[in-house]
Order: sequence, then C-alpha cells, then structure tokens
Amino acid sequence: MPDVDATLGARDFKFVVELVYQHSRIVIGPHKRSMLQGRLAKRSRALGLASLHDYVTLLGTAAGQAELSEMMNAVTTNVTAFFREMHHFRHLANVVLPELCRDSASSGRLRIWSAACSTGQEPYSIAMTVHAALHGRATLDARILATDIDSNVVRRAAEGRYPAELAKGIPELLRERYILPDGPAHVRVDPAARSLITFKELNLMSEWPMQGPFDAVFCRNVVIYFDKATQAKLFDRIADLLSPSGWLYIGHSESLFNVTNRFRLAGKTTYQRCA
Repeated sequence: MPDVDATLGARDFKFVVELVYQHSRIVIGPHKRSMLQGRLAKRSRALGLASLHDYVTLLGTAAGQAELSEMMNAVTTNVTAFFREMHHFRHLANVVLPELCRDSASSGRLRIWSAACSTGQEPYSIAMTVHAALHGRATLDARILATDIDSNVVRRAAEGRYPAELAKGIPELLRERYILPDGPAHVRVDPAARSLITFKELNLMSEWPMQGPFDAVFCRNVVIYFDKATQAKLFDRIADLLSPSGWLYIGHSESLFNVTNRFRLAGKTTYQRCA
C-alpha cells in the first residue's frame, strides 16, 4: 500500500482544530499544522487510509466517534521527566508535607492530584517524595490521583516501568530506595511508592468524578495549550476542589496573572489557595 498522503488541506485542518478544541479546549495554532499532519498520518496509516482527507472524513461520521479518543491521544503532547522542576518537590517535602502532617493529625488524610500525569514520572516523583517524608507514619492515609486525557500514556504510567536512563534524574537517595532493576535496560518503581497512586483517564474539560478536598494539585505545563477563558475556568474548578489552604503547582512557562484571583503566589510557580 502506498504511503499516506499527509497533506492536510485548509478545510480539513480547520475541522480538526475545532474538533480538538470542542473536545478538550486545547488550542492548536496555524504554526502546529506540520506537527498535526505528522501525528494524524500515523493514525491514518494504522487504519489503512490513503490520505489525511480520508481520515478527517472518517472523523466526521458516526463511525468516527470510536476514533476520537485515538485522535486525541495522537495530538496531545506528552513531555515529562522524573523530578522535573525540582523546586516543586523540595517545596512539597520541606513546606507542604510537614504542615499537612501537623494539620492532619486528627483526620489522618493526605490527598494530592497530578492533573496531567503523562507517562507517570510526575506522580511517581510525588509518591517517592511523600513516602520518604512520611516514613514511619503508617497511620496517615496518603493517596495520589494521577490523571491524563491520553488513555495510552495512562496505561503505560500504571505499569511503572521505564528505560533505565530515565531514572538518572531521580535524586540518588530516592533512586536507591525506590527504583528497582527490571531486566538489562529497564527499571521499575518500587511497590511502596506505586501503591500510593491511582491512575485514571480524565479529560479536564469533562465532569470530574472526584470530590476532594485535595491538599495539593500539580497542574503543570497544561494550560499553555488553553485560551485564557479556559484557563480561568480550570483554575476556578481546581480552587473549589482544594482544601482552604491547599497548594497548586504550575509549569515554568505558566502564570496565574490576570487569569484568576483564587490563589496567592507563594514561590516560583507555586501558589496557595486564598481561603
């Protein structure tokens, strides 16, 4: 079979951009056209279609509804690493967790949400940080919810298995404690850390099944893909789900300035909910 015609005409590009926005509120600008063509070409090839036009035509049919999830998996970007933006994990370990341990003495409960977990390095970094900080506090019920819109990466994240070179970004003491060899070229996260996490597929623009309250939310490098109105709505929903003094971590290129007044800046890309 000849290779896929990866030309995405103006009308087809507009259709896909509007479909992605309708489903996820992710904004795809004109400069992302080549990227979109490449990613959708892979889906077209997997379905045995001859062109991107055929693929877009399929998306517009009732039969194409089954392809919507795969299309979203293809167009969403998954860039992550263990302990990416280390200052957030230092803040979690040195400020947030000691504070929560004192405040949770009566409730015995700790909840953290990784709102765009990708292939899992972020929630596993949270889990290692939490487990190490709470060593000896077996009575504290600590749980981490990890969600992503991409069903494929959620499935991979739940396995907790990675190429060995990816573990180099983990601080040495935590790497020695929580990273186990798994064959000649892979490692696996220790069950003690993995057991703290529940992985779920979730579209941030859909209804949220969880009720909270969460003590901290990691929503990093997500809203750069949203327009300002969508950002404001998302952060408002997160604020409602946080405890009165809950914490929010966002990405290095993101800001809440002129987006929401529900949080106060407490450090580099680190915010606390306004009670």
